[in-house]
Amino acid sequence: MISILPLRRAGPIGVDIGSNSVKLLQLSADRRQVLESVCWELPRGEDGLPVRTEETILQSLCRARQARHFRGREAVLALGVEELFIQNLRIPENKAESLEKLICNEASSRLPFEAAEAEIRFLQTEPVRQADTVRLEVILLACRRPIIQQKVALAEKAGLIPVALEPQPMALLRCYSKQYRRESDQQRRTMYVHIGASTSTVLIARGNDLMFIKPIAWGGRSLDEAVAQHIQMSLPEASALRRHHGDRRADQRDPEVSQAILEAVRPMWDRLANELAMCTRYFSVTFRGEPLSGLVLGG
Repeated sequence: MISILPLRRAGPIGVDIGSNSVKLLQLSADRRQVLESVCWELPRGEDGLPVRTEETILQSLCRARQARHFRGREAVLALGVEELFIQNLRIPENKAESLEKLICNEASSRLPFEAAEAEIRFLQTEPVRQADTVRLEVILLACRRPIIQQKVALAEKAGLIPVALEPQPMALLRCYSKQYRRESDQQRRTMYVHIGASTSTVLIARGNDLMFIKPIAWGGRSLDEAVAQHIQMSLPEASALRRHHGDRRADQRDPEVSQAILEAVRPMWDRLANELAMCTRYFSVTFRGEPLSGLVLGG
């Protein structure tokens, strides 16, 4: 008897246009297997920084897709934290008005751009006590429509069919929750720190539920710039030195180089530690009860 197995279906292509590279990833339809992935570096200018014009991003996106065997054209586009306005809000309980209307009214006075051109979403966390009242703590996420339209148009020029846009913090938590999915993990309050090239993201979640998001203007480039300034070399050379030195086994590293890199980056790591301490302090004061039980560092 001959058994004919059905072809494995593929999910949409995940597209993340970062400050240094274009990343594409495709999972199987059941999200259990990575079918294809690629990280394509953007071209660099004379100053050693990535050239992020629409043309260079489009070319990199097309080349990244052609370099691998991605299936189909449907794509989910990531909205990076640098493209979002993110803020925790405390909304008074008001049964006479919908929560969405209350948040939109509150957001209009806080957004750094016109509310009329904003796409606004929010995540409800937990009730918090402020003085003698109980308020709703929500996370506001807003993005300017021109940014969304430009990203969609760019993907269409590359031959893709955008089917959704996903804020990066949501995608990050979904990724981690796939790994930490035991029943005991669902009640733990964990801090996730995702280090990007130019911006890092701090998430605090209870299981699959986000409770806090904070973008930090700090990333791998900050470390490269610190090394370049300390050792007096160009930015590309400092980036290559830090990367190749870190890839070597500890017993094969030059002690003088290790010491020079350590001296250069220690103030940068101290800065990150201070940022994380402030995030922890805000979270502990706002959400009293169970303390943070873990830290996951990635990116």
